[in-house]
Amino acid sequence: MCKKTVCELFAGVGGFRLGLEHSSKDWTTVWFSQWEPGKKNQWAHDCYVKHFGDIDEYTGIDISLVDKAHIPEHNLLVGGFPCQDYSVAHSLNGEKGIEGKKGVLWWQIRDTLIAKNTPFVLLENVDRLLKSPSKQRGRDFGIILACFAQLGYSVEWRVINAADYGAAQRRRRTFIFAYSDKTNYAKKVSSDDFADVVAHKGFFASAFPALLEDAGKLCDFDFSDVQKVSDSFEFSFKNAGFMRGGKIYTADVTSVSENPIPLKNLIEQDVDEGFYITKSLEKFKYLKGAKKIERTAKTGFKYTFSEGPVAFPDSLELPARTMLTSEATVNRSTHVIKDPQTNRLRLITPVEAERIQGFEDDWTNTGMPQKFRYFCMGNALVVPMVTRMGNVLNGIFDSE
Repeated sequence: MCKKTVCELFAGVGGFRLGLEHSSKDWTTVWFSQWEPGKKNQWAHDCYVKHFGDIDEYTGIDISLVDKAHIPEHNLLVGGFPCQDYSVAHSLNGEKGIEGKKGVLWWQIRDTLIAKNTPFVLLENVDRLLKSPSKQRGRDFGIILACFAQLGYSVEWRVINAADYGAAQRRRRTFIFAYSDKTNYAKKVSSDDFADVVAHKGFFASAFPALLEDAGKLCDFDFSDVQKVSDSFEFSFKNAGFMRGGKIYTADVTSVSENPIPLKNLIEQDVDEGFYITKSLEKFKYLKGAKKIERTAKTGFKYTFSEGPVAFPDSLELPARTMLTSEATVNRSTHVIKDPQTNRLRLITPVEAERIQGFEDDWTNTGMPQKFRYFCMGNALVVPMVTRMGNVLNGIFDSE
């Protein structure tokens, strides 16, 4: 058994930590980092500290300014990092190494792995990561896989809709589980067929049962050169896959679904009058309705912009739609429900937003403005999904 020590990067308000601790009290977070660029007040960091305490003076600053050697030793690195342009360029001397674009947070993860040789990694990103950028499909995820391959890791990935596994939100996210080829876990699966790992024996298959939709496909590309991947790699990744020894297998899988939690199970009683919609009702109707709008591009080309309707109000019999950081503002994605007590239309409350993500009531009620409570929940993970993965990690760590 190895110690369950965690480093949490891009920690937000602590979704990874909370989910892991729900799976076992043996998890110990030795360091975390949370910093919101361009914000005078670091509300998410302060919320994290309110619940878990602080560690040192570096947890609330730009991670790129932190010497990675300063980070304590840990056995699991976790983090939800933004989907950005991961393209790379030769270093300034033109001879050795690569340099990612400034501000792209993937490189902070890679630098941490280089400095600390972390045996296990669990990451979260948006589902479109597998298809970005639009002009070179799959390149960004290919760069990530190439970096892992260079550092001696095997990698599993899976796009997971939280509502398929009993959660209260239809939130699709890409999860990535990487592990050093020196671990016992890597040796255990070293002889397993790639398709078996994805469908039956792997990490995500254990946490989120699924069925293969197709035979899958292999990617034949040299992943030893990250620069080459950035320049010319293009591949259609499916919603699940496995990389070992730089060889990639990918397939589409269908969730073995569980009943989700409907919104009606999360509704607060006696909601404050301020959450009810009055002046902006017509604007909401327009934003959520179907549209066909004639537009003209900068080049003079005329085209029709169209979009289908969004449920208005949101059904209380279904789980929530994907929550965004703009929740509760007047926009197309904001949830609007008919309050069961009053039959009037209103926004969801911050507590209801927390429940949708699986946090405890008033988790973000730590002094931050109400709009930032919604913002933090829009950025957060669905906590019960992390707990499911933590349950599988417990068994893996017990065998190390």
